[in-house]
Amino acid sequence: MYNRTTVTEFLLLGFSEVWEMQILHFVVFLVIYLAALVENLLIFMVIVLDYNLHTSMYFFLMNLSIIDLGSVSVTIPKSMANSLMNTKSISYAGCVTQVFFLIFLLGADYSLLTIMAYDRYVAICQPLRYETMMNSRACVQMAVGAWISGILYSMLHTGNTFALTFCGGNMVDQFFCEIPQLLKLTCSDSYMSEVGVITFSICLVLGCFIFIIVSYVQIFKSVLRIPSEQGRHKAFSTCLPHLTVVSLLVCTGAFAYLKPTSSSPSALDLVMAVLYSVLPPIMNPIIYSMRNKEMKAALRRLTGCS
Repeated sequence: MYNRTTVTEFLLLGFSEVWEMQILHFVVFLVIYLAALVENLLIFMVIVLDYNLHTSMYFFLMNLSIIDLGSVSVTIPKSMANSLMNTKSISYAGCVTQVFFLIFLLGADYSLLTIMAYDRYVAICQPLRYETMMNSRACVQMAVGAWISGILYSMLHTGNTFALTFCGGNMVDQFFCEIPQLLKLTCSDSYMSEVGVITFSICLVLGCFIFIIVSYVQIFKSVLRIPSEQGRHKAFSTCLPHLTVVSLLVCTGAFAYLKPTSSSPSALDLVMAVLYSVLPPIMNPIIYSMRNKEMKAALRRLTGCS
């Protein structure tokens, strides 16, 4: 027999019950949030203002920066506000909104990373056809497709999750509304439909990941055939950052969603959630600019540094 009371709000997991630790959590998340905002806005501005970066690769990178700006703004501000006000609550509508936008942005992010792998494949393996295949119209259509796929994917997940009956209380064992933790609160006879959706999602993610891996196998074969060391270095400098970002997102996200949920809050769940929801927005700009000479040169031109 289940207690099928109507849930009007959820209680999110706090990092600590001690006030001083809550303030520390606020300060740390504030630093992370501001760093992510500054980094991604800088990448966005550099690509928009520097004509030398008006290529397909940087167009997709600009879209990725917009997604990172959105995703870091979905989870961190609410967690910071709760720590500052010494509360844990989030409204039912707020939880729905948080789930929708997080899944939407993660879905669009992964779709965009798949497109970027295809872009690098065409650029390195089929250079003579690159201008034709990756023209501005095709790039815009691909980017729009990534955003739309994220919306549809999120509508499926969000609608299916919140159509379930919550009868296990309202305490979410995470610092934001995360689907695996919400499923723990549903009645045992009602959550299988969302499990089916997650299984479908795994198939999609696995299919895209296989496509990315196959693309990079072909890319590395072509790179190793480049006679000049400088040419090989340039090719690797544009591919390795992308592969790093994909690996970070897939590994942490897969672990968070596939790992069996525990009945009590787990520090590992908290760490993995931070790794896939907070770390990528702050690391992506660093990863993409650190080994990219064109991006570093554009940054110097924008800031006026020699």
